[in-house]
Amino acid sequence: MYIDRRLIFLIIALMLFSSLMSLFSQEGALLSFVLSIPGILIAITFHEFAHAFAADKLGDDTPRRQGRLNLNPFTHLDLFGTIMLVFARFGWGKPVEINPRNFNRDISLSKAEAIVAAAGPIMNLILALVFELIACAVVRFAPAFYASTAGMVTYAILTSIVTINLGLGIFNLIPLPPLDGSKILNAFLPYNARNWMDAHSQIFEIVFIALWIVGILGMIINPLINLAYSGLAHLCASIFGLTVI
Repeated sequence: MYIDRRLIFLIIALMLFSSLMSLFSQEGALLSFVLSIPGILIAITFHEFAHAFAADKLGDDTPRRQGRLNLNPFTHLDLFGTIMLVFARFGWGKPVEINPRNFNRDISLSKAEAIVAAAGPIMNLILALVFELIACAVVRFAPAFYASTAGMVTYAILTSIVTINLGLGIFNLIPLPPLDGSKILNAFLPYNARNWMDAHSQIFEIVFIALWIVGILGMIINPLINLAYSGLAHLCASIFGLTVI
């Protein structure tokens, strides 16, 4: 089945327009947008770098030759995907190209591809943990700074980095093409099932887009992100002897 990409971009553009209207009409939305920019840059950059790093370690030098083994945001940002993440709270970076034929033969190609796919979301989840620990450390060891205006802004930025990384990591684990979760799932499927999934990948993309447009994905993912954030906040707060902040 052929999907007219122009139709997809039209739908995304309409969703983006709606998000822009909300941004300028809701009180505090513009400030939230500004504070989210560091989190967006960090989340996308490290996510794509992790894909490139994993592929390189498994023997595929394609990302290295294409200059993707660095933490320069401009190397990894996709203009439209970044705009979507800024305004619609979901988006994507510039996909890291790999050549599975270059992988070491120590493991199967499907497992190697799954490792590369999983590297991005795992990196986001690690970053969420690291920045939540930093946020708790600020509260624990610099209470005067935390109570200041600069401290509150810093804490808001740190919190935004945590939530954006959680969101990008969990979102990409959805086992539907074109997300990373579908490549991870393939490694655990029987051979015939993998072939069937590959043959029907465009149908699954349509299902993904439909669920995305009608909001069902949001109804599933948002509670998971909130639950993950709550659990992470409790864990990190307990490490520093704090109540949940």
